[in-house]
Amino acid sequence: MDTTHETTLAEDLALVRTELRDMQRTVIALRSELERAEVHRQAEIQQATQSSVAEFAQLKTTIGTLRAELEHARIERDRLVQQERAANYNEMQMLKSTIGRLRDELEHERADKETAVRDAITSQQSEIAQLHQTVDSLREALELAHIDKKNALHQEHRHFSDATAQLHATIQALRMQLDNH
Repeated sequence: MDTTHETTLAEDLALVRTELRDMQRTVIALRSELERAEVHRQAEIQQATQSSVAEFAQLKTTIGTLRAELEHARIERDRLVQQERAANYNEMQMLKSTIGRLRDELEHERADKETAVRDAITSQQSEIAQLHQTVDSLREALELAHIDKKNALHQEHRHFSDATAQLHATIQALRMQLDNH
């Protein structure tokens, strides 16, 4: 009976250790996933930045081209200068508006991604805290099981001592009966 109880405790301990290893592996996997997500986010930010730089360069080229055409138009046709300036001004306003809109969209996307990353980190931290609580409760349960085992062994020892004392008493009584006969 005592060996069975110790075997059960050993099996329980093995299960707790297995669960702890599984939790540690889960934490490692979640950390890896979080790092991959961060790398992916950084790559997306890099790509968006490069795209913006390329678009900005293209806009600069377009503006340079438009200015060159404007200068050429001034030389060739003085009377169309006002019309050309108005057209260029409108186009620049539209480009600035587009740039502003794209910049706002980029910042909105960046804020959404940062929020998603923060939410993921918060979720991971919450899960880690729960794992810590689980480990603590398992540790307490293991300690209680150890105390219960000690108490059971102590009680078994006391029972054995009582039985031994009874056997000694019986032996004494039988000796006395033998001596009396």
